[in-house]
Amino acid sequence: MAALQCRTKIVATLGPASSTYEVIRDLTLAGADVFRFNFSHGSHEDHAARHKIVRQVEAELGRPIGILADVQGPKLRVGVFAEGRVVLEQGAPFRLDLDPTPGDTTRVNLPHHEIIAAARPGSALLLDDGKLKLTVTHVGPDFLDTEVTFGGPLSNRKGVNVPDVVLPIPALTEKDRADLAFALDLGVDYVALSFVQRVEDVLEAKTLTDGRAWIMTKLEKPQAMDNLEAILAASDAVMVARGDLGVELPPEAVPLAQKRIIRLARTLGKPVVVATQMLESMISAPTPTRAEASDVATAVFDGADAVMLSAESAAGQYPREAVTIMNRIVQRVEADAGWRTLMQAGRLEPEHYVADAIAGAAQQVAATIGASAIIAYTHTGPTALRVARERPMSPILGVTPTIDTARRLAVVWGVQPRVSNPDKPVRDAETMVSTALDIAIGGGFTKPEESIVIAAGMPFGVSGSTNTLRVAKAPKAAG
Repeated sequence: MAALQCRTKIVATLGPASSTYEVIRDLTLAGADVFRFNFSHGSHEDHAARHKIVRQVEAELGRPIGILADVQGPKLRVGVFAEGRVVLEQGAPFRLDLDPTPGDTTRVNLPHHEIIAAARPGSALLLDDGKLKLTVTHVGPDFLDTEVTFGGPLSNRKGVNVPDVVLPIPALTEKDRADLAFALDLGVDYVALSFVQRVEDVLEAKTLTDGRAWIMTKLEKPQAMDNLEAILAASDAVMVARGDLGVELPPEAVPLAQKRIIRLARTLGKPVVVATQMLESMISAPTPTRAEASDVATAVFDGADAVMLSAESAAGQYPREAVTIMNRIVQRVEADAGWRTLMQAGRLEPEHYVADAIAGAAQQVAATIGASAIIAYTHTGPTALRVARERPMSPILGVTPTIDTARRLAVVWGVQPRVSNPDKPVRDAETMVSTALDIAIGGGFTKPEESIVIAAGMPFGVSGSTNTLRVAKAPKAAG
């Protein structure tokens, strides 16, 4: 039996634990709305096989499902050690250089000349997900001399983070470009873009995708937080990627960054996904910790469009349980009177143009008359996005003539995407109303004599022309 679809969506990562038809179908029925393909792992053949299964499940269940291709981005790592591992002592000098010779307790290869070129005395280098910290004392033409601020064991090819320097490194590597081309040919709905530092990184990706997928910018670098407004404005959607963000920002700054990103994304009407370690303990346990349940609930209370599972569903022992419990947490929060009060109190002022005025009015009218649903006719998504921005309590049915748009709307708060009947194209007001009622009644959202609110643009088929608001009542039951 399918889980009740919540307003806050669930993104589930697929991987070795969740690549079969049975598991993917179960995850969908448990509440997953979007599946993430992590291109840091697995082959193109693996992703193609998962894509085929997701589309099979989508067709069988008659419900649009989004697919997110998460490209890896640049991976900055140290080289190797002669003995595979060293222990760096606090206060000791340590050199990072371009020499590929295996390292020891005094030095190691850093095969990234961009870091050496950009670093300055006083710059911090974080190694192995922040477990070790080096402070640059001297910059040479092909090396960095540092002092070990926080020591510990360091082994081959551990990651390097540079939190306080803008690196002249593009967000897309050659591997990413090949993965991106493959993902677009598959027909994914969103591309998650890693290592974004500047708005130019987003614009480059948008040029490469050319409208074939929405760009979901992963906010994981402090430099991106410094350019947040411009980056969000250029993005189609955003992800609060708390893994690398939590390495490069102080831990106490991450919750505030999360709230800032969600608030600004909501203001701009851009879908925002909260990710990383949401139910981390469920990789190996059948239930989450209380703190993890509270973490998911906090994202829902903040008004995030979606919450995401990573290793919990991709490689963990309990992928079905992870999605089921996340869905239960979301349901419980959305049934709470305090959550409704927060959504109403946080409602944003409409921006000064017609489409936003219509979306704001749709929410107000629906609340006043107790409408059973809001029908948002949308060709490429903007009308549904603007209505979702208002966080109405009535379900939003995003009705579109294209399956591509329906799949992209799967990540948007409160929107249940529906593809209109191609044999009954919407070309006039009469067809608009009858189609809206058919979809609302057929989907079980509206009963006889209940009212719906319709937001649309005329003439139909012109993107970005939302200018019409209608109220319609379902007919009496026959007999």
